[in-house]
Amino acid sequence: MSDFKKKIYQMHSDGVQDPNLIMPSDPLFRDVLGTGVTRRDFLKAGVAAAAASALPFSSFAQTKKWDPVIKLGYIPITDAAALLTAHEMGFFKKQGIDSERPTLIRGWSPLVEGFASHRFNLVHLLAPIPVAMRYNTNFPVKVTAWDHTNGSATVVGKHTGITKVEDLGGKQFAVPYWYSNHNIISQKMMRAAGITPVIRPQSAKLASNECNIVVLPPPSMPPALAAQSIDAYCVAEPFAAMGELKAGGKILRFTGDVWKGHPCCVVAMHEDDVMDPERAEWTQGVHNAIIEAQIYISENREKMAEVLSRDGSKYYPFPKEVVMRAMTKYDPAYYKNPHAIQHAEWGQDRINFQAWPYPSATKLNVQYLKDSVLTGDTAFVDKLDPDFVAKDLVNYDFVKKALEANPKWKLDSSVPQSGDPYTREELFKV
Repeated sequence: MSDFKKKIYQMHSDGVQDPNLIMPSDPLFRDVLGTGVTRRDFLKAGVAAAAASALPFSSFAQTKKWDPVIKLGYIPITDAAALLTAHEMGFFKKQGIDSERPTLIRGWSPLVEGFASHRFNLVHLLAPIPVAMRYNTNFPVKVTAWDHTNGSATVVGKHTGITKVEDLGGKQFAVPYWYSNHNIISQKMMRAAGITPVIRPQSAKLASNECNIVVLPPPSMPPALAAQSIDAYCVAEPFAAMGELKAGGKILRFTGDVWKGHPCCVVAMHEDDVMDPERAEWTQGVHNAIIEAQIYISENREKMAEVLSRDGSKYYPFPKEVVMRAMTKYDPAYYKNPHAIQHAEWGQDRINFQAWPYPSATKLNVQYLKDSVLTGDTAFVDKLDPDFVAKDLVNYDFVKKALEANPKWKLDSSVPQSGDPYTREELFKV
């Protein structure tokens, strides 16, 4: 494997290359996903992702004939709900934009590669992924909005006895991606509790104050927890809800209770689609539809949980009760053992939907990324200037215009309820 290939594969790995983290099968998911996932399936997915990664991003960045049809790729997580709603409820069509039925992708690596190859022109990506794409591989990606806020949690296994972050010492902890806020937030929580995050083979001996971080695709996390091959994980919904309902897990902490209204997935588009004046009307329409969808789903959570589930339009391979829990279950009285909600006064939901990409959050994301343990070629991270990234990576024009036409977005609890709604002070408390 060439150095370039290795760099891409390491950066965008979904953990499929580690046979110690692969379940021979996942019978837990036969009734949930409708099929068992075999070791062969995982290995095949890993080979495919690696093969796609063999092509440099620069080769994908060549001028493509513009196609105004929305081609949306998504991971089956509630992070994608607003984008899926924009298609399902006809909000794209309302803007005069055609959209194909969204394509479900089972891992972050294939989604990144699908976007890089222009298979998709609209995706949701974990907030740090575009940072790595733009500044490590020079891929012309733009963040144009937040897809949602919060929407993730740390789940611990019933076999572990973990009731607080301090108990993660000596344990195996999974995140969905190295470049994820799950990794960033989890490591900040660990360090605050006196736990040192490390990246080692699972067979390596750990000190009592060390927690080993591994990467697993979200569908692998609940069965791995049930099989006791990991002790805890931090992931997007509904895989936290799945851990509760299907793997005997408990919520240790909701991420939105650590970092108030934090970005998780962002809306990502190709730079040409964002910066070409001839596409401006189309790009504005895309964002108008996304904002309308965010407001709609916020006001119709139970309805859209069913519509998006396998009991409805089958965007998610989960029954409605799983998606419903992920969308609505956020009760401090219920989540008191462990004490998963410690800042109820923040007024957050389990997942929120608001699009304004606060520059303060982008800056904090970059700064915390610098403080995180990562694998692969990470030299570029140390060189990043948070202020520059906040200005260069994000385009604010289309989302701001769409928000100005839809003032209901200001009602979201992540938005300051006094003063300038477009500016806020980040609140991060472990």
